[in-house]
Amino acid sequence: MANSVVHFEIFTSDIARAQQFYSQVFGWRFEGAGFPDFFHIHMGVDGDPGLRLGALTKRHRQKADAEASTNAFRCTISVKSIKDTVAAVQAAGGTVRSSLTEIPHVGTVAEVADNDGNIFCLMQHVSGHAMAAR
Repeated sequence: MANSVVHFEIFTSDIARAQQFYSQVFGWRFEGAGFPDFFHIHMGVDGDPGLRLGALTKRHRQKADAEASTNAFRCTISVKSIKDTVAAVQAAGGTVRSSLTEIPHVGTVAEVADNDGNIFCLMQHVSGHAMAAR
């Protein structure tokens, strides 16, 4: 069972500053991804066994808690069945933090937390997607 990490996001309060830092430190390249303040991060080279695509996005405060905001790297794990995996997260003591959300032409995603509160996402890609769990 692969369940590989296929995507991560870095949340920041200053997009330009973050782009400068990651470009300078790691040589990452950034490309606008259609949403305001959302950029794909291109890293690595073909044949590199690690991730080669991530996202940089503007940090937004949670509506329920004006002081709280996401300040972390958030990974997305590719799964064969999002419903089965959400159930497994709950059975293991984790929590579901969002509803299942469909992203057209990509798949269905949900944000969850492990039993220690660490946040990550699950993604069931559409059939035939290059990053679909195998």
